[in-house]
Amino acid sequence: MSAAQLQRACIIRDSSPRFNSNITPTSMTDLHLADFDYVLPPALIAHQPLAERSASRLLTVDGSRQEDRMINELGQLLRPGDLLVMNDTRVLHARLYGTKDSGGRIEVLVERITAGHEVLAQIRASKPPRPGSHLRLEDALDVEVIERTGEFYTLRFPESENVIDLLEHHGRLPLPPYIGRSAALDDEERYQTVFAREHGSVAAPTAGLHFDAALLNALQQRGCRIAYVTLHVGAGTFQPVRVENLSEHRMHRERYILPQETVTAIEETRAAGGRIVAVGTTTLRTLESAARQGTLHAGTGETELFILPGFEFRVVDLLLTNFHLPKSTLLMLVSAFAGPKNIRNAYAHAIAENYRFFSYGDAMLLTRSHGP
Repeated sequence: MSAAQLQRACIIRDSSPRFNSNITPTSMTDLHLADFDYVLPPALIAHQPLAERSASRLLTVDGSRQEDRMINELGQLLRPGDLLVMNDTRVLHARLYGTKDSGGRIEVLVERITAGHEVLAQIRASKPPRPGSHLRLEDALDVEVIERTGEFYTLRFPESENVIDLLEHHGRLPLPPYIGRSAALDDEERYQTVFAREHGSVAAPTAGLHFDAALLNALQQRGCRIAYVTLHVGAGTFQPVRVENLSEHRMHRERYILPQETVTAIEETRAAGGRIVAVGTTTLRTLESAARQGTLHAGTGETELFILPGFEFRVVDLLLTNFHLPKSTLLMLVSAFAGPKNIRNAYAHAIAENYRFFSYGDAMLLTRSHGP
């Protein structure tokens, strides 16, 4: 969706979100896309980061209780012994512009590096390139089109350097489409978390963008522990849900790594009576994917976990997350976690109080609901 299309879609028509608050686990297979729609004033979309990472506002939601706080007060809201789990993925310079053999202009968004010098990518072009053809990207890279599968292409990059180095040198940081501008110099720092280290994402795990060194230090001084997972956010995160009946939707696959030390930290926290705090929906999906068989297992895998109301959460007690797009799978996830009615009320409050929305916006701290 383009920035212009998003602005048209978000023009406000009334003051409160309209997604269905009467969802119960028994109606899970009957959920529809319209159940998760709401309208938002375009002025509330955050197009720039704040001057300081930890200056964002924080709306806490615990059942029907809400409170307006600040991110830098997070330590006051957590308990000694709580464990924060963060996604340490790093955003690739995954967007490249260029031309086809025919001279037609194209835009490439790398989804993931697969094997050797091959990548999976989305290509925007007036006419799709054919297998066997070549692309000239950023007037520097000659890339071969190997095959097309659905909306993705397999491309072979030059073997002169590894693909990550080529992307970092020639590619561009892929800001989300709703920001409506190309990445600037400041975005090179601010659209990465301060703990990013594992290259592989095409979008930042945005809940982690609120943390700076001072906040991390304050949390540790409070007695909170910190652990990490890696989930490489794919290009599918920008794709809209295209079916009305949500039982027909299939998530894109994303790679994750759950280290043994993180599993151990979770087990120790549970044994000591602490809570597991997922920093971001990507972290939550990693942990809940790795626990689907009933026990949390360390390792590497791929997830296409689609979380809707009625989902049984096994690991996460609290979720720190930003405000999400209408009709998005992430809005469905937070509705499942905190309860659809509670999320509806929280979004209405956030709109009325002029919270900033989406990647560079403000945050919510959600307590897991144990009811419908």
